[in-house]
Amino acid sequence: MEIGTVPERLARNHYDLDEEESHIEVDQEVARRTGAAKILIAVCPAHVYSQAPDGTIAVEAAACLECGTCLAVAPPGSLRWHYPRGGFGVAFREG
Repeated sequence: MEIGTVPERLARNHYDLDEEESHIEVDQEVARRTGAAKILIAVCPAHVYSQAPDGTIAVEAAACLECGTCLAVAPPGSLRWHYPRGGFGVAFREG
């Protein structure tokens, strides 16, 4: 069995997006004051976070691996994160 590269393996995952309730919310004001954008963009292995030209942080929740890295390093108060509701979230197709 061929293992493949990490990006190839991650591409096999599936995510059931909860259209009604995102599991990630950024407090834009706190994020702006604390410089959270640089931190979140740098550490997220799934590249969920990006920064818009106006300085706000955009979140692509459908790419989230639910690893919690962002929660561990985000400046206090800049991020509200919880696991998705039952039936939603990432479905790992590899081990």
